[in-house]
Amino acid sequence: MSDKTEAVVVSPLLDSREVAAYLKVSESTLSRWRSASTGPPFLRLGGIARYRLDAVDRWLGELEHDHAPES
Repeated sequence: MSDKTEAVVVSPLLDSREVAAYLKVSESTLSRWRSASTGPPFLRLGGIARYRLDAVDRWLGELEHDHAPES
């Protein structure tokens, strides 16, 4: 074994309340998005939806549009 220890960075898991506040939407909107498979990716742990912060941020990035006029 090596004396070097590598730090593993894992994105924190957030619950629905935290993600709804982060996205500035209601928890019911977030629930509707989960049902329609249109919201951020989530995990089910013990029947409870959890979200990785980096996955939520990636999902937001995919929604961004460049509104510059096409030439």
